[in-house]
Amino acid sequence: MVNRRDFVKSAAGLGVLTAVTGAVAAAPATGMFLALNTALTGNKVQWPESARLAARVGYGGIDLNLNPAMKEGIDATRALLADLKLRTSFCSLPVNTTGADEVFQKGMSTLDERAKFVSAVGCGRMMMVLPTSSETPADELHKMLKARLTAVAEVLAKNNVRLGLEFLGPLMFRTRAPHEFIWRMNDAVAFAKEIGPNIGVVLDSWHWHHSGATVEDIIAAGKSRIVTIHLSDAAKMVPEDVKDNQRLLPGEGVINLVGFFQALKRIGYEDGVSPEVIGRIPADMSAEDGAKLGLDASLAVMRKAGIAI
Repeated sequence: MVNRRDFVKSAAGLGVLTAVTGAVAAAPATGMFLALNTALTGNKVQWPESARLAARVGYGGIDLNLNPAMKEGIDATRALLADLKLRTSFCSLPVNTTGADEVFQKGMSTLDERAKFVSAVGCGRMMMVLPTSSETPADELHKMLKARLTAVAEVLAKNNVRLGLEFLGPLMFRTRAPHEFIWRMNDAVAFAKEIGPNIGVVLDSWHWHHSGATVEDIIAAGKSRIVTIHLSDAAKMVPEDVKDNQRLLPGEGVINLVGFFQALKRIGYEDGVSPEVIGRIPADMSAEDGAKLGLDASLAVMRKAGIAI
C-alpha cells in the first residue's frame, strides 16, 4: 500500500486529478452515469452524507445504501436525490439465497416492502454475488439457487426491479471450495435467462477480464441482461497470483476498457457505472480525494471510448 502523498503524485502523473472546483455536471436522466462506490471512500462517510459527497465531487449517481435510506423514508430519499440531481445505480439484494432455509425465508418476508422502496426512489436494480465454488455439488446448487431466485424474481418483477448476478472471475474464488460453480459471463447470462426476464448480470470489468470474457460476450448478452456495471483495471499477472484487492484505477492496467465501453455503447446500456477499485485507494486518503480519483480516471477511459457523460 502506497502512502497518500505518493499515490496522489502518481495519479497526477496519469492525468486523473481535477481541480477542487472542476466537478462535472450531474448525469442526465438517461444514458450512462458514474456512481460513487464505497471502494473509493473507505466507508468514511455514510448515507445520506455519501450522496452529498457524490454530488459535490461531480458524480451523476450513487450506489444506494438500502437500510439507512429506508430509515430516512421514501419521501426524504426522493427529495435528497432530486435536490442533488443524482441517479441510483443499484442496491444489494437483502436476501441470503445460499444460506439455511429459515435464513432465506426471513429475507423473503421483507423483500416485497424493500423492493417497493427501491422502485419508489427510482433505483429499480439490485445485485447479488453468485457462488463461484461451493461445498455443494454444482447440480444441487443450481437446482436450489434457481428455485430460490425464481421466487425472488417474481417479487422483484411486481415492483419493476431487476436483479444482477455477479460472476467472479479470478482463480482464487474458483478454488476455495471443492465444487466449481458459475464463474464465466456466458454461463451467468444463461443462468439468468433460466430464472426470468428481469434477471441479468453485474458486469464487473475486473471479473470480465479474469474470467476470459470478451467484447463479443457483452454484445451477445445485450442490454436486457446487463443490470449494472462495476469498473476497475488490472495489472498483468498470472491467474495464481491474482487477489481481489489488487485492483487498479481505470486506465492504469491492461484491461481493454475502451472495447468494454464501446460494446456497452453498442448495445445501448444506459445505467450506472460504479468504480470499484478495491485495494487501490490509500487508507489515509480522504473520502473526497478518493472519490475524485475514481471519477477522473473513469471519465478519462470513457472519453477514450467515445462515451460522453
